[in-house]
Amino acid sequence: MSVPFIDLKTQYQALKSSIDARIQKVLESGAYINGPEVQELEKKLAEHTGAKYCLAVGSGTDSLVMPLMGLGIGAGDEVITTAFSFIATAETIVLAGAKPIYVDIDPKTFNIDVSQIEKFITPKTKAIMPVSLYGQVSDMDEINAIAKKHNLHVIEDSAQSYGALYKGKRSGNLSTASGTSFYPAKPLGCYGEGGAIFTNDDQLYKAMKEIRDHGSESRYYHTRLGINGRLDTIQCAILLCKLERYEWELAQRQKIADRFSQAFATIKAKDFSAPHVKNDRNSVWAQYTLTVHDRADFQKRMTEMGVPTVVHYPRTMPDQPWYKENTAHSGLNIPNARWAADHVVSLPMFPDMNTATQDKIIESVLKAVQ
Repeated sequence: MSVPFIDLKTQYQALKSSIDARIQKVLESGAYINGPEVQELEKKLAEHTGAKYCLAVGSGTDSLVMPLMGLGIGAGDEVITTAFSFIATAETIVLAGAKPIYVDIDPKTFNIDVSQIEKFITPKTKAIMPVSLYGQVSDMDEINAIAKKHNLHVIEDSAQSYGALYKGKRSGNLSTASGTSFYPAKPLGCYGEGGAIFTNDDQLYKAMKEIRDHGSESRYYHTRLGINGRLDTIQCAILLCKLERYEWELAQRQKIADRFSQAFATIKAKDFSAPHVKNDRNSVWAQYTLTVHDRADFQKRMTEMGVPTVVHYPRTMPDQPWYKENTAHSGLNIPNARWAADHVVSLPMFPDMNTATQDKIIESVLKAVQ
């Protein structure tokens, strides 16, 4: 039995009639940009998160660049962020003209270590950008308290955590602004690039709405520097269909994660760990990520048993070649992030995974770590 890392085909079959009808409606309307489905999606996403505003945007990257631009963060400014994430987190800070300041991670959750943040705050610091990695929200109360103390903005990178709960509130509605991704492999994904921004700030919403459309306040009247950051109507139509099934999918992901964690709880191998989720929050399981002692050997064994694995991420952001040369800063001390980069490995995770597939993955892991 061959195991996929993610199974979008089965998900499509479950939603086929709804997705096909929605797409056909857009095709017949001809409203491929800014069609009514865009506003419908924004309304439903805002209601789902509890945020006052939602903007559908062209990608997860756009969803982080635009809040930075809207807040006026740019040249000469610093943004504190985690050292361990997909490169887009640091990339967006640099694209806005600011400098990323990297902080080490909590070795259990892989999210930013909040106890390290304040030592990196300077007069140039304008914002904190925590990442809700692998589907679990960062320690937002502590981060928001630090930000309030130092008059900073907080922009949550929620690319992997859409729908996650933190002390009863949704990821996306926990800070100044939040940007998420609808890349196809994400828990809520479209069939191309896509993303969304959430905020409760009236002025920031207005600014980002203009930035999304080339900085235009009205047609051919450009009041600020902007980008082409729109999400097309067809992608919004697809996401509307997927939203109808999303709570069920999150429940299924949780059941699968619970089975995995229960099965792996007895493993005593060196450097082995299953994901740790704090009691006051949950995860949407964008990834189910282990740490293992010898990752190359573990992956080789899993492949031989027909189970794919993926590494998210094999190198910290400040250790990426361009970023090492252009964004290095004094005081960089990230042993936990570098250890994680050498030892994390993610297992297949998707809501339509049947019991037989779950069993095969569990049995393979137990054999691979012996």
